[in-house]
Amino acid sequence: MKVFARVAQAGSLSGAARAMGSSQPTVGRQVHALEQALGVELFYRQPRGLALTEAGRTLLPHAKRMEDAATQMRLAAAGAEPSLSGTVRITASVAISHYVLPAVLADVRRSAPHLHIDLVPSDRTENLLFREADIALRMYRPRQLDMITRHLGDILIGAFAARRYLEQRGRPTSLRDLRDHDMIGYDRSDLLLRGMRALGMEATRDSFALRTDNQSVYWEMVRAGCGIGFGQVSLGAADPTLEQVLPDLPAPALPVWLTAPEVLRHTPKVDHVWRALEQAMLAHIAGPSTAP
Repeated sequence: MKVFARVAQAGSLSGAARAMGSSQPTVGRQVHALEQALGVELFYRQPRGLALTEAGRTLLPHAKRMEDAATQMRLAAAGAEPSLSGTVRITASVAISHYVLPAVLADVRRSAPHLHIDLVPSDRTENLLFREADIALRMYRPRQLDMITRHLGDILIGAFAARRYLEQRGRPTSLRDLRDHDMIGYDRSDLLLRGMRALGMEATRDSFALRTDNQSVYWEMVRAGCGIGFGQVSLGAADPTLEQVLPDLPAPALPVWLTAPEVLRHTPKVDHVWRALEQAMLAHIAGPSTAP
């Protein structure tokens, strides 16, 4: 029933498989098995994917209600777990997962050795109600109902380059100077382009000498000396190989929201991980200490 609802939503087997972290053949077999069990066809093929048959449209609301009921049962069962054991599934951005969370999770394991952690690095939206994650660190305000969420603060964004790159190519002193440098940008995402244009820069995709949408690869390009790129000030300031350029650049900040389903938030295992993530992200937002 869950697969049926997801295929109906995605309009294709491949789209549903991606959303569920499964494979297209597996999703196809499950749809076929459901059709065999019910004795009806649920979808018919069209040039751009799958469309619901009349029987499929009739059954879809019932399938969704069954999926919702099963989800609530899973959440209620998880919320009843009394001990500091079991599995907590966390989703966070690729950059935060790569550069911040490993050390945090090492501390969590030392303090709760019977607790298992699943970390899902992702820059897409995971559905907490369907247990795709128990806790989410997101760079936008969650809108789902039945969630407990806290705005931890805003991460400042700045322009950075490797010191060895700047020693070879010079240090820009104005936005105009950036045209004489190798800029690192995104491939398919236009987020950086829109941000640069908002600053008054005439930027196009061809303005970037290197492009990638993977945030970890992007930051490693900056660290390797490929050019000037944009990243979290707290990450750049903690790296002695990097230097912030144009520090007065009015770049937008990234809001950080910590979120969990209301029914899970105060269970021992989720509460333990929540508090560890909360403390770590507050420290990350504050940036490295300037004390001697």
